[in-house]
Amino acid sequence: MRRMAASTNKESALLLTLVALHLSLFSSCVSAHPPSSSFPLSPTFYAYSCPNLLSIVRGVLSRAVEREPRMAASLLRLHFHDCFVMGCDGSVLLDDQPGFTGEKTSNPNRNSARGFEVVDDVKAAVESACPGVVSCADVLAIIAEQSVELTYGPSWTVLLGRRDSTTASLSGSNNDIPPPTSTLAQLIASFQRKGLSVQDLVALSGSHTIGNARCTSFRDRLYNFSNTGRPDPSLDQGYLRELQARCPPSGGDNNIFNLDLHTPTEFDTSYFTNLKFSKGLLNSDQVLFSTPGASTKNLVSTYDFAQDSFFNDFAVSMVKMGNLNPLTGTNGEIRKNCRVVNS
Repeated sequence: MRRMAASTNKESALLLTLVALHLSLFSSCVSAHPPSSSFPLSPTFYAYSCPNLLSIVRGVLSRAVEREPRMAASLLRLHFHDCFVMGCDGSVLLDDQPGFTGEKTSNPNRNSARGFEVVDDVKAAVESACPGVVSCADVLAIIAEQSVELTYGPSWTVLLGRRDSTTASLSGSNNDIPPPTSTLAQLIASFQRKGLSVQDLVALSGSHTIGNARCTSFRDRLYNFSNTGRPDPSLDQGYLRELQARCPPSGGDNNIFNLDLHTPTEFDTSYFTNLKFSKGLLNSDQVLFSTPGASTKNLVSTYDFAQDSFFNDFAVSMVKMGNLNPLTGTNGEIRKNCRVVNS
């Protein structure tokens, strides 16, 4: 009887072990392929299905930024314009097709959104190594982080597991992305609608420490601010004359200007220094410091003197923005070509 009891106990223990192992393996499968849209993003989502993903992206991206340093800012901007419209779902990458209208012709994107060819190159390299596995939305999120890091900015752990939208929203792009003419109140309201705070607004605006803007983005500040027929009084007078020399009242629409006067290809804090000296290029930049009683003014000053604080808050805000309404689980798809939905 004792032998039979001992044997039964051993069999029960073995059975429990096998069940536990089965549950563990099932859990791992679920982690790799989340079943529902509520499944959270994870930094290890492609750990088994595409283990070299980050280095593949880095290889293609670093060459593109080396060829054209401005490209880092353009790609970072694409991620922002993607996430602010329907969430971070790669919709900004879709081309117009017969019967389908994407977001590339919206006011915020038309003649200014760029870097799509680099995204294509990165996606092609990823598809070659891991076909049908990595979404365009995730590729864009990784590119944004690495673009900042390649320009000497902060790094952060990118959460992954997004899937790609099969739709786009031209009206959403026109209405949800704050224009460069925005007042502080409009900026705060726009970010709050996305669940982002005033601190997120100031930290993410700091991305304008790299990149460029076209003359059409700020011309009214130089000649007819708020329909007064006069320049924006918050602009430094010397800076105003410099801008007017290359951005006339008419013509020169596509002349480009550095968003950061001093280090336009380095991710640093001089953007905030510019604001304190009334040398913010866009109205949506300068209002962070010049608006009377601005709740953002102290943050501008803090980030100007404390790069570590800015870098840390920027990284936190980028993760927060990157988690805006992602498609996960069985929602959406994994596009083979970022410009078109799968046939």
